[in-house]
Amino acid sequence: MKRFLILCCVVICMFSCNSDDGGNNNNPFIPNALVQFQINLNLPLYDNLSFAGGSHYVPNGGGVRGFFVFNLSGDQFLAWEASCPNHIPSNCSTMTINGVLATCACEDYEYSLANGQLLNPVEGSDSFPMVNYRITKSGDVLTISNN
Repeated sequence: MKRFLILCCVVICMFSCNSDDGGNNNNPFIPNALVQFQINLNLPLYDNLSFAGGSHYVPNGGGVRGFFVFNLSGDQFLAWEASCPNHIPSNCSTMTINGVLATCACEDYEYSLANGQLLNPVEGSDSFPMVNYRITKSGDVLTISNN
């Protein structure tokens, strides 16, 4: 009976762990908001995502302020919350894309779309990376989600 209980606990632990990147938000400034969106890469609206380094802002696809999709390597994509991770959402905290960077107008913070890291931190203060969303590719369709 003991072995059966231990085996059940091990199985439950294995299935309760999630190794997927993205979807986990531990940022105190960014509230959890539903993201569930699909992008068909064949549509002209998303032409900028057809090459490495290309990005696209989706303002109404979910999240707090929408999200950015970034083509990291031609076939690997990343999705990031568009609200600055180091501010409570406000009028200035919606970031904009500037090449391979996301910029926050509140204090001109710059983040890498390749890894979500703050590139110009303020010395002596804590900073958070961009909030990452899960993204999967099936054929020419990207699915962005956080659940």
